[in-house]
Amino acid sequence: MNSLEQLATTLATQAGADFAAAQDAAALENAKAKFLGKTGQITELMKGLGKLSPDERKAQGAIINAIKVQIEDLLGARRDQLANAQMQARLNAEAIDITLPGRGRSKGGIHPVMRTWERVEEIFRSIGFDVADGPEIETDWTNFTALNSPENHPARSMQDTFYIEGNDTSGKPLLLRTHTSPMQVRYAKMNSAPIKVIAPGRTYRVDSDATHSPMFHQVEGLWIAEDISFADLKGVYLNFVKAFFETDDLQVRFRPSYFPFTEPSAEIDIAFGSGPLKGRWLEVSGSGQVHPSVVRNMGLDPDKHIGFAFGSGLERLTMLRYGINDLRLFYEGDLRFLKQFN
Repeated sequence: MNSLEQLATTLATQAGADFAAAQDAAALENAKAKFLGKTGQITELMKGLGKLSPDERKAQGAIINAIKVQIEDLLGARRDQLANAQMQARLNAEAIDITLPGRGRSKGGIHPVMRTWERVEEIFRSIGFDVADGPEIETDWTNFTALNSPENHPARSMQDTFYIEGNDTSGKPLLLRTHTSPMQVRYAKMNSAPIKVIAPGRTYRVDSDATHSPMFHQVEGLWIAEDISFADLKGVYLNFVKAFFETDDLQVRFRPSYFPFTEPSAEIDIAFGSGPLKGRWLEVSGSGQVHPSVVRNMGLDPDKHIGFAFGSGLERLTMLRYGINDLRLFYEGDLRFLKQFN
């Protein structure tokens, strides 16, 4: 073995030791520079070949190239070891304990107001009422004028209204409906008498406190035929509240009131015969005989067709059913509150 071969063997051994001692990528690159850098030992040996004869250059060049390849192989192997060690350390740090229980998705539930909505539909369907749905953006005509509240009518000031950009075909501004009563006229225009329908849905007014919300839900009821009276209204609503509250131990009374789209008009109150609300009269709905002008706007003859309408707040019914004293709880999104109903 000549002196160059001995040197090559020594360099390979030294490089392997230096690479093995490097504990991170930065240290390994420093060790690499000692042998393969611009001023490294292998580079210096390559520079010396220019001083040799062609035959010597060929022979010694082969030895230097061989040791260079060997050192590069040692360098690559150490790089792989460090990368694997880094990955293993990361895996260990992020290890998943497979003995822990899984985090399954929790089941959703029906909102209490939506539960009331479904319950109301089910009860009225059982006594022959259809269920209708209509737009939440209404025209001035369907929301007010057709319901006997023409422009500048005092009844309009009772409903603080959300108007929106855009006008209807008559040039009047569009609005978010303030009640579901517009469905009286809409449904009657699309169906012939007799008409027996409820229209539940979202409504909007500029109002917010413990018993009012800017967005709330109503259910409108309408029964138009040739011989419908207040007695029918009382029978229908008494049947409804008994089924809704699941008790026969309650009473219904009609208290004179005013609504522009009914005449005569009445508030409907109920009183429970037992429980925490025993003996207290509680308002649950507005109602009345449909005004002849509204019947005419439906496209019907008020001398021939007569009937009643009522409007109940779904939040109000929900609060009474579950004993809730603040309507705002329904819309705060507190799961601790909402989970009680599922």
